[in-house]
Amino acid sequence: MTPVHDDVTPPVPAVRPPIIEARDVHKRYGGGLAPDVHALRGVTFSVDHGEHLAIVGPSGSGKSTLLNLLGALDRPTEGVVRFEGEDVRSLDGDQLAELRNRRIGFVFQSFQLLPRTTALDNVALPLVYRSLGRRERTARARQALEAVGLADRLDHRPTELSGGQQQRVAIARALVTEPDVLLADEPTGNLDTVTGSEVMGLLERLNRERQVALLVITHDEEVASRARRRIELRDGRIVTDQPVGAP
Repeated sequence: MTPVHDDVTPPVPAVRPPIIEARDVHKRYGGGLAPDVHALRGVTFSVDHGEHLAIVGPSGSGKSTLLNLLGALDRPTEGVVRFEGEDVRSLDGDQLAELRNRRIGFVFQSFQLLPRTTALDNVALPLVYRSLGRRERTARARQALEAVGLADRLDHRPTELSGGQQQRVAIARALVTEPDVLLADEPTGNLDTVTGSEVMGLLERLNRERQVALLVITHDEEVASRARRRIELRDGRIVTDQPVGAP
């Protein structure tokens, strides 16, 4: 007897929203007696999980303002910023802090390390806000420093490290929370060419292996050319958004 098979429509897989999405975002500063500064003027784009893109533009183009909005450090005057589909405007101060601590890693040009604190404790610091015990914080920080090649510098303070090593500590600190996205603001700005290339190689490896979305704000065209996508800002507007290498 031939079995009868019912026609079964396979389930449609859920579409994962972009890790970050900006829609018609404006940001103004000033007011009152001060002249109004319109830093961003209708910026719209999205970033997928695991993407690597560079945001470039001259000073005053709005790059740093955009980074603050994408990192939930500030709110837009108009428009919407979403983090994996959730409107950041709907979050209160505590929820924004938790979002930054758990899902976003920041890497800055100036490293921003505590000068009298060891590399291990600098990296463990973001985990304090998760109420983890010291043993677990230390273990995670050690793993993060090993991942960036600093297993032999755990007890060194920033003044005992080179600029490249300090930036590696900063990257480990950003990674220790296992974020979904890394926002890097001029990560090679204080480094020489060779060291800067090594740091970018490290960020790119982490992007590839861990599928962490990597957004790099940079003035350096060589750094920008390493990304898979390039967005150019001028006067608060996106003027180009295309794959690197596109005509």
